[in-house]
Amino acid sequence: MGNRPANLTPNHSTNRCRFPRLLMGSITVLYRHVVETQFITLLSEKVTQMMEWASKRSVIRMNGEKFRRFVKAPPRNYSVVIMFTALQPQRQCGVCRQADEEFQVLANSWRYSSAFTNKVFFASVDFDEGSDVFQMLNMNSAPTFLHFPSKGKPRRSDSYELQVRGFAAEQLARWVADRTDLHIRVIRPPNYVGPLLLGFLLAVIGGLAYLRRHNLEFLFNKNVWAFSALSFVLIMTSGQMWNHIRGPPYAHKNPNTGQVSYIHGSSQAQFVAETHIVLLFNAAVTMGMVLLCEAATSDMDIGKRKIMCVAGIGLVMLFFSWLLSIFRAKYHGYPYSPNLLNNSSPRP
Repeated sequence: MGNRPANLTPNHSTNRCRFPRLLMGSITVLYRHVVETQFITLLSEKVTQMMEWASKRSVIRMNGEKFRRFVKAPPRNYSVVIMFTALQPQRQCGVCRQADEEFQVLANSWRYSSAFTNKVFFASVDFDEGSDVFQMLNMNSAPTFLHFPSKGKPRRSDSYELQVRGFAAEQLARWVADRTDLHIRVIRPPNYVGPLLLGFLLAVIGGLAYLRRHNLEFLFNKNVWAFSALSFVLIMTSGQMWNHIRGPPYAHKNPNTGQVSYIHGSSQAQFVAETHIVLLFNAAVTMGMVLLCEAATSDMDIGKRKIMCVAGIGLVMLFFSWLLSIFRAKYHGYPYSPNLLNNSSPRP
């Protein structure tokens, strides 16, 4: 038996199978090219539009339609830091106006810096212009700061902790740096109120010293220096320096109930009104102690000394108990007990 000759005729069935595959591959490549072209074109249009808005206003004002198109909908290769606020007069949100001023300072510092790029934009959504956005994000309070990253959905850390950090531009800049690796040098507009007040105070002190240049014994009065030192101590112990650094709001108004809170419910933060209350209470307790000391050491008649003693005891007891009430409201669980300290012990 000899070997069978090879079949040298073309295989038409194989060619017919390869042609659809080549056609499908070409269509797939063409489709991908079209999609990529549309993706790049749409992204370029969005970036161009955002840059045009940013050139006019550092903080881009958005409504529901703009938010869904330029923030929520892909494609997007830029981050957006948005302040959700309620600036209309009927909302009566004083904190929103203060936070808006600080947010404007931060956005202007970024917009007019030499490092400005199209990678990060600052925007705002007002409740009366974009209430649907508030409902979409399940937000019921303002102001609120959120960071929408260029990729993926916002995480928990993309929500700014306003009650803890305050809304000062410097604090917002640190948060933005943590989220975007973008370090913004905050540049504030010049404020001449402080230097003018300092100059006026120095002028008054200099004028009084000149008028009493022949009698400067008051400079050696221990009561004057004691009062000055006591005032400085009360200011520092009430938390004024913390307010200067963090820039917290004066108070907080619940948008649902309309109730105003002057005492912060956490031990990690405070309101400006809270420092004023604590300063007043500490001053009253100090006044009570001074009255008790005067009642024990002065040469007044016994009747006046009794009155001073009763007044001193009343001031100390009343205002110190109010200080403890504030402490209890901020440090939950006070007064402490062995049962609270030892949570592992079984309850009866």
